[in-house]
This record gives sequence, C-alpha cells and structure tokens, in this order.
Amino acid sequence: MSSTGYRDYFKVLGVERNANTDSIKGAFRKLARKYHPDVNPGDENAEAKFKEISEAYEVLSDPEKRRRYEQYGEYWNQATNNPSNGFDVDFGNYGNFDEFINDLLGRLGGPRGASGFPGGKGSKWNSAKNSINLDAEVKVQINFAESFQGTSRTLSVNEERVQVKIPSGVKSGSRLRLKGKGNIQPGMGRRGDLYLIIQVSPHKIWRLEGDQLFADLPLSLDEMVLGANITVITPDGEAQVNIPPGTSMGSNLRLKAKGWPLHGSRGDLIFTIKIALPEEWSPEELQHFQELKRIRCNNPRESWLKSARI
Repeated sequence: MSSTGYRDYFKVLGVERNANTDSIKGAFRKLARKYHPDVNPGDENAEAKFKEISEAYEVLSDPEKRRRYEQYGEYWNQATNNPSNGFDVDFGNYGNFDEFINDLLGRLGGPRGASGFPGGKGSKWNSAKNSINLDAEVKVQINFAESFQGTSRTLSVNEERVQVKIPSGVKSGSRLRLKGKGNIQPGMGRRGDLYLIIQVSPHKIWRLEGDQLFADLPLSLDEMVLGANITVITPDGEAQVNIPPGTSMGSNLRLKAKGWPLHGSRGDLIFTIKIALPEEWSPEELQHFQELKRIRCNNPRESWLKSARI
C-alpha cells in the first residue's frame, strides 16, 4: 500500500497518541484478525482495511518511523536520506495468518512465526521455485486397539474442526492425506493438504512384524509334552487351539486369517510357544519329577556333546 497522502495511524488502530508499544501491538492483533482476507474471502474492502492497519502498525511499531511520523505528519516518509517506498503486504510470502502476524510483530525483536502445524512441513517459502508449499503434517497418537479396529479423531485445523476417520489396519508411520485441509495462502484462496503421521503405541502382548501379527503363548510342561486343547485370546476374542503332543519351546503355531487387517483380507496370527514354569512346585509335583528323573531314558545333551567336540 502506498504511503502517499496523510493517514492518522493512531485513529486507524484506534489508540491514543501516547499509546505504548504493547497497546499498539494489541490493537493491531485485534483488528488484523477481524479484517484478515481469510476471514473475509472476496471482500476487497476488508483486504484494503487490513493493509491499512498493517501500514499503521509498521510505522507506529518502529520507534524511528513513529518519531518522524509524529514530527512531520504526512511528510514523515520523505524526512530521511533513505526514504522508504511505503508498506505493501505480499500475502504470498506467508503460509497462514499466524505466520504473517508473528513475522510482522517479529520486526520489534520478537520471534518469527513458523508453520501452523507442529512438526510439519510448514508453509516454507521456496525462493528457488518462487512458490509456496502449503502442505502440513501433524502427528496423531493412537493405541493398538484403535489401529486394529479403526477409529476417528477430531482435529482443529486453521480454526476449523475436522473429523478424521482412521481406517482399520493402519500401521505406525503411515501417512494419511486430507486433501485441501492444510495451510492457507492468505488472500489467494489456495490451500494445501494435511498429512496425518500415525504413531501406534506398543501393546503388551501383540506385536506386528510386516503383515503378520505375533504373540507369545505360555504353556505348561505337561501341555507341551502331552498336548492339549486350550482357550486363547485373539484380537477377535476367544478361540480354541489344539496343542500337538511333543510341542517344543520356540516353535510357532499359526492361525490362518486371524491376524492383522489387510486390504480386504486378514493376515495370519502366529503364536510363539513359551514354557511357563511356576515359581513353586507342590510336593506331589516334585515327587513325580523325581520319578521322571529315575525312569528317563534319553540324555538331552547327547547330540549337543557330539557337536561341541573339536
């Protein structure tokens, strides 16, 4: 916006002529949010008003410019050996409203703004391509059950509440795209995409390796030796599983199509057999072990001893 012609910048911002820096900053924030083009899409009067209050803040927030303005009035901009070309807002340089506000307020020495989404790509100016990346990223934490069954989240995106459906079978590190829900280019109407980066909390029992779902299955010594039909828990609920006689520790028991949700199908559920010994044995159990020791025919280390010899 050109600085030719006199404007009472104090009246533009609605502050007294003796207003301090904090009062000027507060007045500008309030008016900027009221007249910002994103709040008034297609309203040329609001955009002109927004540029006017921005020009007023640019002058009154700078001690030297304010001194010259108060001293020379409408000729303040010519009262220097290095005259300014005026104030012009280029909305294309900013990814969202807060980025513009923080950048402008930063000229008083405050921090410059960044992306409207924490940890995201932001809306960073790419001078090499002379364009803006309006895409953004946000991390979404879900638990294991939510990742298996699917869930939903309500996110606040540029002051808009967006309902997001997270499909079943989503894995940690997955990127979900919400088209047209990213950062906004002020004054231009362009909007990028929002990418949800899914993070799944680990489960105490279930673990996902590729497309296969694993879990350790504790068995007693007699169940491993004699075999058994036992009740187990799967992600779908209880199921009956047959343990073959002579099952060894570390072997796998596979349940077809009972595992992780895939595209229109299910992966396998794989139980890894673990032996679960009690902390204490009853006298009767110990007596049976003594008898087993007496009648045992094989040496469990026989093949091991042969292989170990050099």
